[in-house]
Amino acid sequence: MTSTTLDPRLDLTLERTIRASPSTVWRAWTDPELLAQWWIPAPMQARVDRLDVQPGGGFVTSMREPAGEYFPHTDGIFLVVEPSRRLVFTNVIDSAWRPAKPEPVSMTAEIVLEEHADGTAYRVVVRHGDPAARNLHEDLGFFEGWGSVTSALAVLAESESATRA
Repeated sequence: MTSTTLDPRLDLTLERTIRASPSTVWRAWTDPELLAQWWIPAPMQARVDRLDVQPGGGFVTSMREPAGEYFPHTDGIFLVVEPSRRLVFTNVIDSAWRPAKPEPVSMTAEIVLEEHADGTAYRVVVRHGDPAARNLHEDLGFFEGWGSVTSALAVLAESESATRA
């Protein structure tokens, strides 16, 4: 399902089983109201400014402390959109289709959803251009940050799934 092989010198990965269907997890990724509920580690809050889920479509979010002002978080584009299966986005090209130099690190993220006996096998692969960028992203808390939001995504998707059952 992925288009390239993993390179541990350049890639960071995270995997989890989510007790909800791939279509429910997909909805949590592609519905702006749902995405805003889990996309930023708590206690920060997210705002989805643009979510055009199609190849070349913009992906723009902002974040804030609970009592603060919003500031930019993500500004990128979707590269691959395979409903309920795979979503790939990058911040190397911004939502206006201009080359970007995002801080603190440029990346391409691939989200893979596969059927699993318990719901969805959820996999994140974040690719970097060089080992220094990959290591910086890990040092900045990749596993804690992406792990935290993946846990929040799971709670939301599992709650949505239970509500629909």
